[in-house]
Amino acid sequence: MLKHIQKLIKIGYYDVKLHTRKRMIERNIKIKDVIEIIENGTIIEEYKDDKPLPSYLIYGRTSDLRPIHTVIGIDEEVVAIITVYEPDPNKWIDFKKRRPLCQD
Repeated sequence: MLKHIQKLIKIGYYDVKLHTRKRMIERNIKIKDVIEIIENGTIIEEYKDDKPLPSYLIYGRTSDLRPIHTVIGIDEEVVAIITVYEPDPNKWIDFKKRRPLCQD
């Protein structure tokens, strides 16, 4: 699936909603960073039953080594970039696996 996502990104078949663009500005994440991590990243979680589209959490690092997560939805022809953020190291092991929730 990742190769298909990367192919669509490479040819420009992606959509970034206004809400997502606003969050990217707040988080100082540029679209070139998002493209870069999708092109070079890995899928770390799959949400195949998500509606309206199956979605995937992709992890990668920008050229300046900043860790980034992006959630994308995909149909056969377009990648929808749903959200983009810098993962909290307190919630992730190596930014790739969720830490277990503490039970106090």
